[in-house]
Amino acid sequence: MTLKDNTGQKKVVATNRKARQYYEILDVLEAGLQLAGPEVKSLRGGQASLDGCYARPNDDGELFLHNFYIPPYVFATLLEPLDTRRDRKLLLHGAEIRKIAGKLATKGLTLIPLEVYFKNGWAKVSLGLAKGKTGADRRDSLKKKDLRREAEKSFKGVYRG
Repeated sequence: MTLKDNTGQKKVVATNRKARQYYEILDVLEAGLQLAGPEVKSLRGGQASLDGCYARPNDDGELFLHNFYIPPYVFATLLEPLDTRRDRKLLLHGAEIRKIAGKLATKGLTLIPLEVYFKNGWAKVSLGLAKGKTGADRRDSLKKKDLRREAEKSFKGVYRG
């Protein structure tokens, strides 16, 4: 039995469902996650939460994921469990981090995780460069979604034989 999935498929562990509701996603990128062994086992069990999670570069030119919840692994043999909401380092090339930091310097932009998944056996996170939506923007998005849903309903009943 191998732990790595070499099929190229991605196994989604956690999604940030509210991200597209509260933010307008301008760009999406993929980064690796630096995790401890018990955290990987807990993620493989499908336990994680991206609520209130965000990414930010630090002064040393590294990118960290803040407030990402991974529950402790039940069968871990470490003497002291790791903090469930500790900062986790994101693995990217230095040039990519500098490019992202330059974009984040723009007023109103933030970096939020969209989903966490395993790809070829490695833990990855999909990050979205996002701009926050105002109340009116969210209402417009809901109106468009409702109109699209109504249009799909009306076409569903049409017989095409």
